[in-house]
Amino acid sequence: MKTSYFQLKGMGCAACANTIETAIQNVDGVAICHVNFSAEQATVEFDPKQTNIEQIQQAVMDAGYIAKPIEDTTSHLEDREKENREIEQKLTQKVAISAIISVFLVIGGLPMMTGLNLPLIPHWMHNPWLQLILTTPILFWSGQSFFLGAWKGLKLHQADMNTLIAVGTGAAYFYSILATFFPQFFLNQGLSADVYYESAAVIITLILLGQLLEHRARGKTSDAIKKLMGLQAKTARVIRSGEEVDIPIEAVNVGDIIRVRPGEKIPVDGELIEGNSTIDESMVTGESIPVEKHPGDEVIGATINKTGSFKFRASRVGKDTVLAQIVQLVQQAQGSKAPIQKLADQVTGWFVPVVIAIAIATFILWFNFTGNLTLAITTTVGVLIIACPCALGLATPTSVMVGTGLGAEHGILIKGADSLELAHKIETIVLDKTGTITAGKPTVTQYMTVGGTHNDHELKLLRLVAAIEQQSEHPLAEAIVQYAKAQGVNFPLPEIRNFQALAGMGVQGYISDRFVQIGTSRWMQELGIETEPLQQYQLSWESEGKTTAWIAIDGEIEGLVAISDAVKLTSKTASQALQRMGTSTSTSNLEVNLLMSKLIRSTAWLAINSSM
Repeated sequence: MKTSYFQLKGMGCAACANTIETAIQNVDGVAICHVNFSAEQATVEFDPKQTNIEQIQQAVMDAGYIAKPIEDTTSHLEDREKENREIEQKLTQKVAISAIISVFLVIGGLPMMTGLNLPLIPHWMHNPWLQLILTTPILFWSGQSFFLGAWKGLKLHQADMNTLIAVGTGAAYFYSILATFFPQFFLNQGLSADVYYESAAVIITLILLGQLLEHRARGKTSDAIKKLMGLQAKTARVIRSGEEVDIPIEAVNVGDIIRVRPGEKIPVDGELIEGNSTIDESMVTGESIPVEKHPGDEVIGATINKTGSFKFRASRVGKDTVLAQIVQLVQQAQGSKAPIQKLADQVTGWFVPVVIAIAIATFILWFNFTGNLTLAITTTVGVLIIACPCALGLATPTSVMVGTGLGAEHGILIKGADSLELAHKIETIVLDKTGTITAGKPTVTQYMTVGGTHNDHELKLLRLVAAIEQQSEHPLAEAIVQYAKAQGVNFPLPEIRNFQALAGMGVQGYISDRFVQIGTSRWMQELGIETEPLQQYQLSWESEGKTTAWIAIDGEIEGLVAISDAVKLTSKTASQALQRMGTSTSTSNLEVNLLMSKLIRSTAWLAINSSM
């Protein structure tokens, strides 16, 4: 089976989405089809042996709409954004002009509507011929799409929102034309030759205003995807024919050798082949501490190279990268259907014919009981206009798009609309600590010295440590320097000689005649430095998930530093808010094990890697 995505054009309401969905599902070989009216997209899963993209496009065209395959997400978003701006500009223009004319028509129609003689309103303002001239462009220019949509539906033997609007406003308009051209006919029947041009104009204006607001809301739902795409590097420094050349990321091929310098984004996924570095992978993993990378390790596109320069071989490019798959996951979630939306789609399918039947019955009943043709027509128009099912079919898909989009912006990836709908039944949320309840930035939490506090020994040692770490670009080194500043260490720091940063081990250098080394326990063991004096602290701190760094002066252990990701100030408030909602939270492994059976019975899972 193959899954393809299509951008749709020509939809006017949720009923149009149902029409397209039915047309595609009737194509042989199509297994699943979801049409999202808010996103104006179709997700189609089909058997390529039985059908193809061209046949699916033809089925949509036969239904009266246009489907364009989405091949490149970036260019598609750019094209859609440009098209949305043009549509919004046209809608704004129509709404502005229609609103000005409608206000004039309403003021001119007040004497007729109220039955009062209003001397402040000139007689010429409620002249039916003037109102006809002003209303006609609103109906057939501003409201052109409604009448074209209704005609399209009529040819396909279908009725939708356009049908209701066209019939409702058309009835008010053409009734008013008859009253304008043949007023005597109505007077002979004992009826008032009132006109309702302002009703038709105001209805078109209000619906256009609703479409404009809806269009703006729908335009914002793709912001999450655009932000995700913005994480990607724009160019790559590829080595070709022995030279380094900068090329667009779209031109990178699998197997290309790419160089990445400190501070740059990694353009695509690949395997490191030369050099060592530390890479900030928090974009993918949420881990605040950069990961050390050596030849043979995997690197992920859109992550940030923190320290060394290295070369890597591209293994996944374009739509195969991790970032592209995350974008695709968000798109699939936005285009998915919640269980309740299926009910809304079914209701929308038969809603329009039922409304038309009720409108006809309304006209017959009012005319039979009152004998007032004018009253019968106005009540019928009211039924047609008020009962538009647009909100019914739009509310759920728009909610799904907004929910999944906002979630993605905050690091919450929601797999589909069904998970989103069922999320209110979640009883327990298990939170990952790093980047979720923590700040995502390493800080020093403990500092211990062998010599204790005698003669300001701690501060003196910390000054030496900060002087060495100031030469390093590692985030743990930065955390130690910031801690030294907070503890009142005097700056500027002493000069360093023969500074060295050993990947995966630590840093070292000379300050005056003292040799200072700061690094891992494994490095200290390789150097033969005894760590027994502070080992109990190391074991305790590391059991809490903290990173420890040993401090050695002239080959002797002098101190130990613990570095961790500090808990956010807002985490406690967020946890309490969840508990007040009746949802329990957990982060410890013990509680996770106890709650597994409860979570398995739960109706939804949330993968949370967000700012709380």
